[in-house]
Amino acid sequence: MREGTAPVIRREDYRAPAFWIRRADLVFDLDPAKTIVASRLEIERNADRPGEPLRLHGEGLNLMRVLADGESVSFRHEDGQLVIDHPPAAEHFVLEVRNTCAPDKNTELSGLYTSNGSFFTQCEAEGFRRITYFLDRPDVMAVYTITLRADKARYPVLLSNGNLVEQGDLDSGRHFAKWHDPYPKPSYLFALVAGRLVAREQRVKSRGGRDHLLQIYVRPGDLEKTEHALKSLVASLIWDEARFGLALDLERFMIVAVGDFNMGAMENKGLNIFNTQYVLANAATATDADFEAIESVVGHEYFHNWTGNRITCRDWFQLSLKEGLTVFRDQEFSMDMAGSDSARAVRRIDAVRTLRQSQFPEDAGPMSHPVRPDSYMAIDNFYTTTVYEKGAEVVRMMHTLVGRDGFARGMKLYFQRHDGQAVTCDDFAQAIADANPESPLAQQLDTFKRWYSQAGTPRLHARGVHDTEQRSWTLTLRQHAEPSPGQADKQPFVLPVALGLLDHGGRALALHLQGEAAPRGHQALLVLSQAEQSFVFTDVDTPPVPSLLRGFSAPVLLDDGLSDAELLLLLAHDSDAFNRWEASQRLALARLLAALQGPALLQLDHAFIGAMRDLLRAPGLDAAFKEMALTLPSESYIAESLDKADPQRIHSVREQALDQLGDHLHDDWLWAWNQHQVSAGYDPGPKQAGARWPTWRWRCCAAMPCATGRTPGPAVPSSA
Repeated sequence: MREGTAPVIRREDYRAPAFWIRRADLVFDLDPAKTIVASRLEIERNADRPGEPLRLHGEGLNLMRVLADGESVSFRHEDGQLVIDHPPAAEHFVLEVRNTCAPDKNTELSGLYTSNGSFFTQCEAEGFRRITYFLDRPDVMAVYTITLRADKARYPVLLSNGNLVEQGDLDSGRHFAKWHDPYPKPSYLFALVAGRLVAREQRVKSRGGRDHLLQIYVRPGDLEKTEHALKSLVASLIWDEARFGLALDLERFMIVAVGDFNMGAMENKGLNIFNTQYVLANAATATDADFEAIESVVGHEYFHNWTGNRITCRDWFQLSLKEGLTVFRDQEFSMDMAGSDSARAVRRIDAVRTLRQSQFPEDAGPMSHPVRPDSYMAIDNFYTTTVYEKGAEVVRMMHTLVGRDGFARGMKLYFQRHDGQAVTCDDFAQAIADANPESPLAQQLDTFKRWYSQAGTPRLHARGVHDTEQRSWTLTLRQHAEPSPGQADKQPFVLPVALGLLDHGGRALALHLQGEAAPRGHQALLVLSQAEQSFVFTDVDTPPVPSLLRGFSAPVLLDDGLSDAELLLLLAHDSDAFNRWEASQRLALARLLAALQGPALLQLDHAFIGAMRDLLRAPGLDAAFKEMALTLPSESYIAESLDKADPQRIHSVREQALDQLGDHLHDDWLWAWNQHQVSAGYDPGPKQAGARWPTWRWRCCAAMPCATGRTPGPAVPSSA
């Protein structure tokens, strides 16, 4: 290391701490200039590391007193730590620490800080050390009891983690609140809020018959905008208990939403803190996308209650253990809330577009890193789309390899083994595999775990050959991963490839793999675990059209060599809604790129326009899905497909395509407008939100000059 640089933290250097903190009783005398924190810590020695000093993290603190089992103890400061070289020799002892911190001077907004007259905390990843001296690492999990004392007039609401045990008035206009969280948690999940807040609340009963109080705290004046967030919280509770058997474990669950919070949202145990962007909304000012985002983020933070809080990360290299898994869970929640298959596909398409637009470029650039990195200088640098979104795709592949019921069994085993523990990504994968011993995941678990250790986006090359005499079709799959920083030679990944086959009339074919006794139905899951493998399907009379990677079953770059005619057939007939959308985007992109590589004059062909018309009028598809499939690739996505991008030419060609779609489908857009009128009051739910999209589309097309000379249709009312 160069002198003056931060040390590199390496995963291979992990060691369990020399001491554990089992209980933490903290008393806060809140004052913006000088908050006094008195902690009583029940500490246990790690028998595997005898004779070592006790090292507590601390940053920006003023130490007042240190007692061990009621006696003064000598200590020293070293590299931002409070070091006690000779702690009591007993296996268990009590350490008492009193210190002060200055919340109003905490401009880093990490730890305890003040903003607009209120107190807030943000402790992930290493903020608790700015509050008091502690073993501030995720594998140290303690049961917390918190007492807050403050001026009642200035801070009438005092909140912390867990259940409210006691509250009352004190002398000199002060009051107190005592909170107890019965479940062990790491210090990064500690939370404290004090200020002038009001609450919307609702009582609910779990399937097990337990009553819970749900509360959303906001500043006065914002209460009317919290109805949707509370409904989303209720839906999250119901879904998690129904889907995974995970019920709320506390008497109450609280959300605080303020504009002062510098993060988007934080999953502190029982006391989530949000920026108002992800809580406040009403029909007069918010869009469908705002309501959708609130539902998703509220769900995400609530789902952390089990995947991240009850079971947490052993170390920060395992960040995707909680974030990748919880992103997967919030994606599944949003899909289940959507309803129909094509509406579910809309949520999946949203996730894949985010992955392709943000994570794939990260994988291909100089900041490429594995889902579980091997080293870091600052953990804050690893809150990335690779850890979150690609991590979610790794979990989704496990789900695909073991099936929905198998994944539920794996989750159940995961909690049976590890509830109340700090564990690793390997522990999670092992639990899913052990619950499904006959699955491809269990049989190739070591190979599958390369997804955690290897960076980059694999390229999947797929080609099929038909044998007329043998009435067979052979699909050859080949994978390759480009070198990335620090990883030149990569081993093959495990790639689950969901597929179906269509004949040239668009009918689904029964899939019978050579060597198997019976057909698999109309969809099969192939597992590619080598650099190249071939799969032979029998009883195939004519060359089929393959529908590969259904539902985007693996996060790869696919080269399937399909022709324009084959993509048109998939767009019209594929039973997989995701691949219908994919076909629409590939067809549109091919036409845009052809124009850009020529004179930049675009003329959409009749086959493409006809396919778009059929899609628009298809009776069985959700309206929101049609909107996605009919939307042209973005200018940025087009640019990524070119060796040399000219933004003005890209914009011009895409506008030409929009003009032509607006003109040729004029009557079809008008039909869609009439078919999807929303007469009921505003509802942000997926059905009505999907129906609103033609309103927006018609507004755009009605404003376009029509090449045929027709007058644009009636203007859309501004309230639509």
